[in-house]
Amino acid sequence: MLRSSRMFYVVISTLLMTSALKAQVVEPKSYDCYRTNTPLRVDGKLDDPAWRDAPWTTDFVDIEDSTKPTPRFRTRTKILWDDDYLYIGAELEEPEVKATLTRHDSVIFHDNDFEMFLKPLADASGYFEFEINAQNTSWDLYLNKPYRQGGKADSSWDIPGLKTAVNIQGTLNDPSDKDSGWTVEIAIPWNSFASRLNVTKPEIGSEWRVNFSRVEWKAGQPKEDNWVWSPQGVVNMHVPERWGHLVFQESRRSGVHSQPHTPVR
Repeated sequence: MLRSSRMFYVVISTLLMTSALKAQVVEPKSYDCYRTNTPLRVDGKLDDPAWRDAPWTTDFVDIEDSTKPTPRFRTRTKILWDDDYLYIGAELEEPEVKATLTRHDSVIFHDNDFEMFLKPLADASGYFEFEINAQNTSWDLYLNKPYRQGGKADSSWDIPGLKTAVNIQGTLNDPSDKDSGWTVEIAIPWNSFASRLNVTKPEIGSEWRVNFSRVEWKAGQPKEDNWVWSPQGVVNMHVPERWGHLVFQESRRSGVHSQPHTPVR
């Protein structure tokens, strides 16, 4: 009996160690963010010519890693920049588009939502979070450090000059028909970060850490699904060192860009 118990604990310990090691080897993804020479019209449609030059990210996967079940609905993102804004466009497949929250700085992930996490400075502990639902209701907040390190969410950070728009391919909050999904377009001014961090407009070759998340609720399911661009290895978005790499490049049409980027672990 003693030997059986000992073997049981050995097996459990091995499984836990294997799981922990697996979480540590998730390689952050990288995205080349190209400059646009033409300001974008933020209407949620993603049909500006500049978006055609921006590559899609890979499809979102489970927050832990791609070995988990494939998300039920496709999600992907594009990113551009110019002298004034960081632009984010997202496409969310959704057969029933719904959202109830209409007050700014609500806890948006109580609805199905799209989220962005952005850490401009590698040597600073602080970072920014932005969430938006299909009602075009948003929550912008700053964290001085991750929650696990005692970080505090600061919802008093608002993005001056923020532009957002949502376009619904279907009808909002109408379960009688089948929708295709929704797209969202976001423009964040560079100077909006300065009230919390000493952040300036990036240069060609600059690298920030970024990740994108989608929270999706399913009827009868007590917990939400978390789908992300760059897997975290754990069910926790607030681990910035596991976010992807956002590398700022010159316009694709200029033919000039920095050397191919290899993420540094």
